[in-house]
Amino acid sequence: MSIDSRQVAAGLLAAVPFVRTLDLEVVEVEAEGDGGVRAVLRLPDTTATHNHVGGPHAGAMFTLGESASGAVVLAAFGHLLDRATPLAVRAEIGYRRLAMGPVTATARLGRPAGEVVAELDAGRRPEFPVSIEITTADGTPTTTMTVVWTLRPN
Repeated sequence: MSIDSRQVAAGLLAAVPFVRTLDLEVVEVEAEGDGGVRAVLRLPDTTATHNHVGGPHAGAMFTLGESASGAVVLAAFGHLLDRATPLAVRAEIGYRRLAMGPVTATARLGRPAGEVVAELDAGRRPEFPVSIEITTADGTPTTTMTVVWTLRPN
């Protein structure tokens, strides 16, 4: 699978205007072995997204993680948008450590894309997890998150 990061970034920006509101940056999107996909997004350090202690607000970090998972979904399943709509089903987030400064979310597809497509082709509505880790600029993990997505047949 070949992935064009610029095309995924443009699709994400077009589909989700809130990504522009937070000035999220799509750092990279790439295929991984066994049908996996990885996306890396960055939230810059701005006072507009700060919380009461001067770090990124929990809501901004949630949006960063959910947006990174959305980039994974677009990269893996964007070619199916004419017959299925991706929807987030549920999410779980754990704020493990105080984050300060810019933060980066790395999201990974939790099932091989081919398995998900096979379920859709069989007439089912597949669900699949995307796991996310959010780190500070020095690589310190601060937050873990999982977003479960589905492909709803059109």
